[in-house]
Amino acid sequence: MRIKNKTMLINHGNKAGREIVAELLDTGLDALDPYLRVKQFVRVVDNKIILDDRGYEMAGDPHAGKAVYDLRDYDRVFVVGAAKGVQRAALAMEEVLGDVLTAGHVIAKHGEEIILKKIGVTLAGHPVPDECCVEGCRKIEALTKDITSRDLVFMISGSGCGSLLTYPAGDITIDDIARFTYMMQIEKGVPTSDLNHVRTHIDRFKGGRITRMFKPATMVHMTTADPSKLNSPVLRMKYFEMLAVNNFFPSIATGATYEDAINVIKKWDAWEETPESIKNHLLSGTPENDNMSIDEFESLHDRFFGLIFKDMSVYPAVRKKAREMGLKCLMLNEYMSAEAREAGNVNGLMALNAERCSEPFEPPVVLMTSGENIVTVGSEMGVGGRNQEYCIAAALKIVGSKRIVIGAVDTDGTDGPGGFLYPGAPECLSGAIVDGETLREAEEQGIDLWAALKTHATSEPLWKIGCGVAATPGVSALDLGIILIQ
Repeated sequence: MRIKNKTMLINHGNKAGREIVAELLDTGLDALDPYLRVKQFVRVVDNKIILDDRGYEMAGDPHAGKAVYDLRDYDRVFVVGAAKGVQRAALAMEEVLGDVLTAGHVIAKHGEEIILKKIGVTLAGHPVPDECCVEGCRKIEALTKDITSRDLVFMISGSGCGSLLTYPAGDITIDDIARFTYMMQIEKGVPTSDLNHVRTHIDRFKGGRITRMFKPATMVHMTTADPSKLNSPVLRMKYFEMLAVNNFFPSIATGATYEDAINVIKKWDAWEETPESIKNHLLSGTPENDNMSIDEFESLHDRFFGLIFKDMSVYPAVRKKAREMGLKCLMLNEYMSAEAREAGNVNGLMALNAERCSEPFEPPVVLMTSGENIVTVGSEMGVGGRNQEYCIAAALKIVGSKRIVIGAVDTDGTDGPGGFLYPGAPECLSGAIVDGETLREAEEQGIDLWAALKTHATSEPLWKIGCGVAATPGVSALDLGIILIQ
C-alpha cells in the first residue's frame, strides 16, 4: 500500500474513523498502478506484440479490437512518454518486451526514484516546467532523427505531461513558459483545462506535433489518465467526443485553435502580463501550422488505449473496501473544481448536517469525491497543496464532531509543487486527514490553521499535528476525497 505514515495518521483524534479513512484512501491509491495494467495489456507471443483490447479501449473507437504487431515487420521498438509516475508503466514495458525493446526515453517528475534500466529517464519540473523538461524532450526528439516505417513506437502520456513534456516552439524560451505558467496557474489559479489550450500552441511536441515527428513509424498511444473523463466527469465519453475536446493528450488530435488560446489568456486578464514571445507566436498562428486535426490523426491508423479508467479501478476498489467494512459508499461529487478552501467549507458543513440531521445522507456512510480544486496563491509563497487546504477548511467547519473524518489526496502522491523542507517529512505531502479534534490539536501546539489557509502554508502545520499524508509517487487520476460520517 502507498501511504507510508499510517501509524502517525491514526494514533490520535478519532482513531477508529481515521483508520477507516486512511484505509480507503490507501485502497484508492493502490488501485492506480499502471505497472499491473500494462502487464495484463501487453504480451509478446510467437514473435508478435499483442495488445489485449478488453478494458483498454474507449467506447466508439473505430479501430476496436485486439492489436497485433508482427515483429518481422519492424526493425526497432521504442518507448517514449511523459507523466507523473510514467516510470511504472515504462518499467512494465521493459519487462514485457525484454530484448524486443530497442531503446526509449521518458520524462518524470523531480523527486521520483529512477527505476528504469533500458529506457532513459529525465526528471523534470511540475507544475512549472524547467530546463530539464527541454532536456528530456531533446532526448526523445533524438529518437526521431532516423525514424522509418519499420519502427514501432509506444507513446505513454498522463497527468503532468502538460508541464513535463514542454519543448518551447519558435522564439519562445523555457523561462518564458515557466513565467507564464506560474502567473496563470499559481498566481491566478487558472484550471489546467484552460491552460492547456495555450500549451498546445506554444510547444514543438504538443497538439499531435510529436506524432508528426515520429512518422512514418507505427505508433501506439497509451495514457495513464482516464480518457473517458476528459472534460466530462459524469458521462463516459466516447472516442470521437474525446478527440473533439482534447487538449490534454499531447500526441493525438485536438480541437483547440490559436484563437482559443488567445481567448483563454484574455479571459483571465493575463494578456498584458504574458511574455511577448508567446503573444507573437499565438498571433502569427495559421490553420496550416495548427494542431493535428481529427481527420489527420485518423488517417494515420494509430491506436489509442487507456491504461486506467477510474470507473474500473479507483471507485470500485474504494466501494469494495467500504463494503468489507460494513459501510455504504456513495459518490458525492466526481469532479470538484473550485477554490479548495471553499470546497472544504461546503463539504464540511454538509457532513455536519448529515451527522446532526441524517440529511442529505443518513450515517453511517462513506462519501467519495474526485476532481481537481484550485488554489489561487497570489503573491504568497507558502508550501502546501489543494487537498491540504481543502482538509484544513473542512476541519474548521467540523470542530467538535465526534463522528466525522475527512481525508483527501492527490492520487499521484504529491499534492502541490513540493519544496517542503522539514525533518522526517517528504518534500511534498500527498494530502491530509482531519477530524473534529484537529483544530484543538493545532491550538495546543500553538499552530494557527486560519493563518495557514491565508498564507497557503499548509504542509508544516498538518505534518506537525500528524494529519499530513505521505505516500509513494505514482500516476494521477486527479484527487480522491473521503468523507466518513460514522
